[in-house]
Amino acid sequence: MSEPSIQAILERQRAAFLREGAPSLAQRRADLLRLKQVVLARRAQFEAAAQADFGNRSAYETALMDLVPVVQEINHLRQHVGKWMRPVRRPVALTYLPGRARVTYQPLGVIGIVSPWNFPMSSPARKVAGALSAGCSIILKASEETPAGAVQLARAFDDAGLPRGVLNLVFGTPSEISEYLIPQPAVRLVTFTGSIPVGKHLMKLAAEGMKRTTMELGGHAPVLVFDDVDVEKVLDACATAKYRNAGQVCVSPTRFYVHEKIYNRFVEGFAARAKALPVGDGIDEKNRMGPLVHARRLAAIEALIEDAKNSGAKVQAGGARLKGAGYFYAPTVLSDVPNKARIMNEEPFGPVAVINSFSDYDSVIEQANRLPYGLAAFAFTDSAHRAKLVGEQLEAGMVGVNTFAISVPESPFGGVKESGHGSEEGIEGLEACLVTKFISEA
Repeated sequence: MSEPSIQAILERQRAAFLREGAPSLAQRRADLLRLKQVVLARRAQFEAAAQADFGNRSAYETALMDLVPVVQEINHLRQHVGKWMRPVRRPVALTYLPGRARVTYQPLGVIGIVSPWNFPMSSPARKVAGALSAGCSIILKASEETPAGAVQLARAFDDAGLPRGVLNLVFGTPSEISEYLIPQPAVRLVTFTGSIPVGKHLMKLAAEGMKRTTMELGGHAPVLVFDDVDVEKVLDACATAKYRNAGQVCVSPTRFYVHEKIYNRFVEGFAARAKALPVGDGIDEKNRMGPLVHARRLAAIEALIEDAKNSGAKVQAGGARLKGAGYFYAPTVLSDVPNKARIMNEEPFGPVAVINSFSDYDSVIEQANRLPYGLAAFAFTDSAHRAKLVGEQLEAGMVGVNTFAISVPESPFGGVKESGHGSEEGIEGLEACLVTKFISEA
């Protein structure tokens, strides 16, 4: 999309905002209800879009990973936007000023959204729904690599009766669009999901105009498995979570630290599950893992695996791309991987599980917190005391203890350290799109 086209969108949005203001709470809830109904009615189209984007989504996987979160996010915001907005219009008791005072929250304005390729429907949906609920207008820059889902989502918003100009979908060269769009005065918030280097670049662009940013960046999630767990049950959960979307998930479990008492059994069990996982085109319902998104990801995974082997890691399963057409890489398990290996320090974003052993609690916490990433972390233990302790000591914005379920519409989604700042979802995601204003009347 050209710069004049983006400028025209911004001018229309700003003019409409100044002329009409933000829609009422009732209108926002009505918009979300219609959107939910349209999305549910078009499940087949959304599944087809997922197949076109990835080629690895069965109907079940599409519903679980992208479509269900879209509906949940919309429904949650529809039910609670009024509850969230009314209490913050709170009175303020002033004992030393005449008259009365109050605090109000108002829509921020135009939100610039840059969404990733790995969840082309649910990721933009959670960003757009939050901004819409706050009464803001949106420019959504979706990924050119997986465009079908974002197009379907935008069509659903349009056909649900969302006022013209409130949501605008743009495609183009990412750097050109971001470097033109972010400095524009009308844009008041930039929310981005993607890699740490790109996030840092966008933050620099936003800083020039003192614009707010919400950054949900890379992860390298540790998983601590203690010796008091049901090993087979934990293995089932770990293997399922690891190979979801072929490991192309920002909160994907990656570094597995397993107590030495159960280490060999855990490695063998994980490798057996990886070897048994059906891999192939998602059109065939028997397949449970599909391809990587493009050839660049294949090359990146191959380089990380080769480096790990050269560093002394043992390949317990996989370790090579699959023969034939497509970007398929075998579900892989590496054991005894030294910290010097690149894969222990760089986010793999692929179907690779890295497993090492530990013997004492303090050392494994130190290893888990060693990297600058801080998006997600997980732990499995039957000890209530250890569960509480590990939840507090793991340095991550989201921690799952005895579960990989860490993302629901009611909870904040975001990281710490170089994994970003700010949150999506929950009341925290809504507040990012609001201006806090104090009004004193004499």
